Amino acid sequence: MARTLTLLGATGSIGASTLDLLRRNRADWQVEALTANCSAIELASLAREFGAKAAVVGDESCLPELREALAGTDIKAAGGEQALCEAAARPVDITVAAIVGCAGLAPTMAAVETGGTVALANKEALVSAGDILKSAVERAGATLLPTDSEHNAIFQCLAGNDITQVRRILLTASGGPFRTLDAEALESVTREQALKHPNWDMGAKITIDSATMMNKGLEFIEAHHLFPVSLENIEIVVHPQSIVHSMVEYHDRSVLAQLGPSDMRVPIASCLAYPQRMETALQPLDLAAIGTLTFEAPNETLFPATRICREAIEMGGGAPAILNAANEFAVAAFLDGRIGFLQITKLVEQTLDRLSAQAPGSLEEVLAIDAEARAKARELLETHR
Repeated sequence: MARTLTLLGATGSIGASTLDLLRRNRADWQVEALTANCSAIELASLAREFGAKAAVVGDESCLPELREALAGTDIKAAGGEQALCEAAARPVDITVAAIVGCAGLAPTMAAVETGGTVALANKEALVSAGDILKSAVERAGATLLPTDSEHNAIFQCLAGNDITQVRRILLTASGGPFRTLDAEALESVTREQALKHPNWDMGAKITIDSATMMNKGLEFIEAHHLFPVSLENIEIVVHPQSIVHSMVEYHDRSVLAQLGPSDMRVPIASCLAYPQRMETALQPLDLAAIGTLTFEAPNETLFPATRICREAIEMGGGAPAILNAANEFAVAAFLDGRIGFLQITKLVEQTLDRLSAQAPGSLEEVLAIDAEARAKARELLETHR
């Protein structure tokens, strides 16, 4: 019998990889709902191809175009944040939560509250609302499967083992495209250069986060929420080849590592098939051709994002939500040409220095902190131009 699936963020890079896996295993899957922020024509085409029951755009102004593109079909078209949450709440075997940024928080929560299985590719949900999301998972009896390549690697390395026997979790980072540059060269980094990751094909926001190393800092916070080990037992190591996706060291000094191609279809396939495995069309690793795997410590002088994230989670309260909101704003400002590359992390740190908030107790409180942090970051940008 075919398994049912809802895909939140169907037109992004995670969505494209997920749908590629479904195409190759078409008889095994029935798509319930597909969502996108807008991209109405593309979303309608995907909904037709996969026979989805519903297609939803987060931007309600795109709904007329979606309805027109779905005319003559039985596919329900809807738009707006509430419609996204309603799509996420549909009972299915697995929901892939791949909406980028804080915009994915409410739909992810709606999916969790159904008590089903959620493949989480939205790291911001755990960064901004980790305790709230974890409480919802426990309350609903949901299953949360990590889809980030690093956290999925850790998840695989922990399989069948006792978390209390873990000494360290080692998060690997590619180091991004600029890890060998000096401060002077980083000053002149362009948008086009920053969007060219050496190993991974990802969306714009996560690609910039990788270049600043903010992505790894956010993953540090995410790992803290996903895996119950203390902060001092999570470490970041730069691994430029992106072949070892993360490692777990146990008390006996055994280190288990998960290796694989630099392709998001590997961790997505792990989640879709869990607890089994599924075939992919990817080429096997040729370790002899790769030749050398290297590791080095992160350079927090030139790339302070990992330090800033570590300090934010240590501060607690609303600091992680402030951090995430300020970073989303700063990345958008860089992509729009309003600030330079090095100003991204500076703006995030300045926002954290000037704002504080108590730990949010609800989704509404998280969103309020998020809005306040974006407003402060905007004020700081305009003041320091």
